[in-house]
Amino acid sequence: MSKVAVLIDGGHLRVLAKNANLTYDPDFIEKVALACVEPDETLLRALYYDCAPYVGKVKLPVSGNEQEFKGSDGWLRQLEAKNLFAVRRGVLKFRGFKPKKVPIASAALSDADFKPDFEQKGVDMRIGLDIANFSAMKSVDRIILITGDTDCIPAMKHARISGLQIVLATVPTHRVAPELLWHSDFERRVAWPAP
Repeated sequence: MSKVAVLIDGGHLRVLAKNANLTYDPDFIEKVALACVEPDETLLRALYYDCAPYVGKVKLPVSGNEQEFKGSDGWLRQLEAKNLFAVRRGVLKFRGFKPKKVPIASAALSDADFKPDFEQKGVDMRIGLDIANFSAMKSVDRIILITGDTDCIPAMKHARISGLQIVLATVPTHRVAPELLWHSDFERRVAWPAP
């Protein structure tokens, strides 16, 4: 039996689930993680990387009125309470507003013509650090990775050089960057879990 760790880039999985019109919650995430593990493998741990929703007040771009963003990280706490799960939190930064349509209309603009621009920080670094730790400690034989981010490639290369196998888990109808496949040992197609 091969010992495995499943590493999930939450931002990536959320977009895929949304495009497939699936409900994205802790139970869904757990089902996806477990679906990645084959019968001849033993799950050591599932690591989930994401950010809590942004909380704060900002000024709207046209009117200057204040808008408050409220969110709860309760769903992340539910996920980290599940068996064999750990959550690695990055930070969501507010980067201002950007136009909903480009080019910007020549008519008078309103706040409704803009949407908030958020940037996730620290998630890729945490994925890379965990891959490096698994490589150094040799606590698993394989890392099963759900991501679409090519920033993970240096960590993937490091793991393979260290003797670990990298399995890139992909879902139906989604094509990943070929660079991610080049630096994986296997691609594993994983069906969406039943609701």
